[in-house]
Amino acid sequence: MIGSHYVYWLTFALMMIGLYVVISHGNLIKKLIGLSLFQVAVFLFYISLGKVDGGTAPIITEGTQTYSHPLPHVLILTAIVVGVATLAVGLALVVRLFESYGSLEEDEILQRDISDRDTTDRDGVAS
Repeated sequence: MIGSHYVYWLTFALMMIGLYVVISHGNLIKKLIGLSLFQVAVFLFYISLGKVDGGTAPIITEGTQTYSHPLPHVLILTAIVVGVATLAVGLALVVRLFESYGSLEEDEILQRDISDRDTTDRDGVAS
């Protein structure tokens, strides 16, 4: 049973590794890598659902009875493009955060933001 569904177990393991990286690390680059890993696992899972054992491409030929559905593969191509664009926006935001705060660690950015906000509240003017 487990051997016949190895793709699903591999996909589940990749998802859990990606989720663990996102939750356990404070570095924003590591969080983006974890999200990308999670996203790849979802892509693999969705593509594996579209594959039929013994199925061929949906081109009508003599003697072919079983076809694999092409829609999951097409949707994943679109999702890959969206994922790359989202990763690029995330990296651009990380660059801007590093320029503004001088750190990629989430805790340090939050501490500096809170201290800047407290300074502004006390003085009444942004410094």
